[in-house]
Amino acid sequence: MTPIIGGAFILSGIEHSAGQIAAMTRKQSMAYAALEAGRVRGTYLAITALFLVVAVLLYFARLPEIREGSGDAVQEREKSPRKHWEVWRYKHLVKGVIAQFFYVGAQVGVTSFVIRFTQHLLPGTAERVAANFLKWHLIGFMIGRFAGSAMMKRIAPPRLLGFFAVCAFLCTWTAIAGSGAVSVWALVLLGFFDSIMFPTIFALSVKNLGVYTKVGSALLVMSIIGGALVPALMGYISDTSSIQKAFVVPLMSYAYVIYFALRGYKPVVEP
Repeated sequence: MTPIIGGAFILSGIEHSAGQIAAMTRKQSMAYAALEAGRVRGTYLAITALFLVVAVLLYFARLPEIREGSGDAVQEREKSPRKHWEVWRYKHLVKGVIAQFFYVGAQVGVTSFVIRFTQHLLPGTAERVAANFLKWHLIGFMIGRFAGSAMMKRIAPPRLLGFFAVCAFLCTWTAIAGSGAVSVWALVLLGFFDSIMFPTIFALSVKNLGVYTKVGSALLVMSIIGGALVPALMGYISDTSSIQKAFVVPLMSYAYVIYFALRGYKPVVEP
């Protein structure tokens, strides 16, 4: 919901073509730039203020102290590993960290490009109208999260992850190879198939880690750095080639998630 609410404040609805901007006087150009920057600045200052309020509330909140169990069995289960590097012996975790890196990168990259992609494939589409496709993409993500959780009661998580990953791959391929509304709606549908990937990859990756579960979980959380690197690579390809070719990056990312769902998730520990 945050991108939808944020878009309502950031998108001014005032758009000028490159020719109109070039025809502006210096004073008009500066006024237009100030208007656009002002909308972004105000929204992000409000978000910053919200984070500060939450930080203050957490600082003064009295949270319960977590203590280790006293029984021998509990102590054996909860003890920390002696050598953290040994977590890399769990090859399914390593593959899971890579899969999470690619998934988060693909998901953030696709979401970030929906508006530009729509305007490129459907020329003349206003920014606010293009933002509606992002809204539907995110609504599909929300629906998929609930629907996927329900389906997982009857379908094994790796199998459902594989199915969703294949569908995401096909949607991305359609966005690249198609044209017009077909490609745009393929991108919208992609939100639904992205929905279950993060929690499912996470759960499969930490399976059978034992005392290394905490370390493995930390590595999986750190892998979300893909959300910063993959969109940047997509942006570079988009600027130097075309926006559709930029989607080859998430296409390859979903291909790896398919591999993880089919074989990579299986627990393997090297001696």
